[in-house]
Amino acid sequence: MTEDTSPPKVAQKSTLCESCAGVQQNWRKAPGHPELVQGDSRPEKRRGHLATVTRYSCARCGTNWDYENDKANLKAGWSVVGRARN
Repeated sequence: MTEDTSPPKVAQKSTLCESCAGVQQNWRKAPGHPELVQGDSRPEKRRGHLATVTRYSCARCGTNWDYENDKANLKAGWSVVGRARN
């Protein structure tokens, strides 16, 4: 029997609308897209300092995003955190 060496499929990619799929993740200062609706912000402790994390939700596909603004981490930025329940 041979091992399956194909990369694992990412289910999230297929559920994102075209605009969400175009968002560059894990890069601070990367733009979002116009259909992201801003939610609450919260401070989070990161290696002895505070970073601001803001929740966004896509009005088109319902994907929830967090944007982490941490000036000490260039790879903060956008990350998918789930989908809104309808």
